[in-house]
Amino acid sequence: MNRFRLLALLGVLAALCARAGAEERNAWPVRVAQQDESGAVIAWEGLGPLLFGQTTEEGGTVAGFRPFYVRRADATGLTTRTTVLYPVFIYRADSERYKWTVLNLITGSRPQPGAVAKAADPTKAFDFWIFWFSRETGSPETSYHAFFPVLGTIKYRFGFDRLTWVLWPVYLRSESKGTVTTSTPWPFLRVTQGTEQGFALWPLLGWRDRPERFHRTFFLWPLGWNNTIQPAEDAPAGTAPERQVGFIPFYTRLERPGFLDQNVVWPFFGHTERTLPTPYHESRYLWPFLVQGRGENLYVNRWAPFYTHSIRKGVDKTWVLWPVLRQASWTEGRVAQTKTQFLYFVYWSLEQHSRTNPRAAPAERTHLWPLFSRWDNGAGRRQFQLLSPLEVFFPGNEPVRDAWTPLFALYRSDERAPDDRRWSALWGALTWRRQPDGEEFHLGPLLRWQRRAGERNGHVFWFDFQPKPDRLPPASR
Repeated sequence: MNRFRLLALLGVLAALCARAGAEERNAWPVRVAQQDESGAVIAWEGLGPLLFGQTTEEGGTVAGFRPFYVRRADATGLTTRTTVLYPVFIYRADSERYKWTVLNLITGSRPQPGAVAKAADPTKAFDFWIFWFSRETGSPETSYHAFFPVLGTIKYRFGFDRLTWVLWPVYLRSESKGTVTTSTPWPFLRVTQGTEQGFALWPLLGWRDRPERFHRTFFLWPLGWNNTIQPAEDAPAGTAPERQVGFIPFYTRLERPGFLDQNVVWPFFGHTERTLPTPYHESRYLWPFLVQGRGENLYVNRWAPFYTHSIRKGVDKTWVLWPVLRQASWTEGRVAQTKTQFLYFVYWSLEQHSRTNPRAAPAERTHLWPLFSRWDNGAGRRQFQLLSPLEVFFPGNEPVRDAWTPLFALYRSDERAPDDRRWSALWGALTWRRQPDGEEFHLGPLLRWQRRAGERNGHVFWFDFQPKPDRLPPASR
């Protein structure tokens, strides 16, 4: 059997073993393009998976040179995200603002050109962690420029109204909700004034007091503490305060109305008693290995690492030979979900069932690392990829899916409906499509097998390098 007959046989066998459809132009490895019924290109790849472009479900586009450069645009052509060697560089934008980051260490944001006057947020920001922080908001009350650790003030960030430093750690001053804490040098000597009062000679001792709210004391931090927390303003009259005392590792105690937690030789031996809002009792022996807890809507039975079963906040979770096997079940709205894991990520599966329609097909997502990933939305859309080393670690991460996941796709299949399927191998070297108007198989540009809807036999085309029009131009008809 000569080479050409062997290629023909391979093509026919592949087409009979699977099926395809719609128009496709395959000049692998230069370019593999998929077309819709009107002949418009909806997706293409070149140089294997490296160069690519496709339309999105929202009418936008995504294109680039994987993994070095990927650009997404909306239906108007506005760039909404650009990545360079994701996650090294990320650019995001909408109609009013854009922002960018380099490894989340160097970041910037500002209004779109021409939108400064009408932008809801006119802030211009630039940070170079951890050395330079700047904001220009148009108001001196919220604008700042700060050079760490030499000199600077930042406003309304990191949970503070204001942070000021001079030759940090020599001097640091923080303000939050009327409380001012001065450290000279940080963190050893601290004085607190304003709505709270306090003093600390860290780590030896310190105290902090807010009238009618709390009084906190520590000594030999983090070993000892003695705190009193007053009840919330809406608590019933006469409610006792919360008490927190401890001296690690000998003894710790947390007590508030309806709740008591004590530990001896912390954290190994302890127990929890709760009567409000619902009863619960827990005993701990050589924590975290042996834990027994019983209560309303709360259950723990842990004999680690051999077996653990718990029900907490509606999540039913079981471990066997931790970390070998884990299964968790819970409900979100009308959907019941079950997650199964083997060695955390080696096998990972999530199955979703409708609680209101038991006959509905379940949705599933499965990863067998690093071999394959499989998706099924339960409504007729199914996808499969071999190999798949990243999806289990970055679920739902669109930039990873755009820039990195296709590089490992030795084989991919996509089923949108029973009569709308496509698979490809070796980054488009072999492709097969089936749609209502027919099916076709490609072995690169060497061989194309095609069968139109209603035809009994297909047609084989050799060396199909140049795409040929399937219909005559209007003037020739």
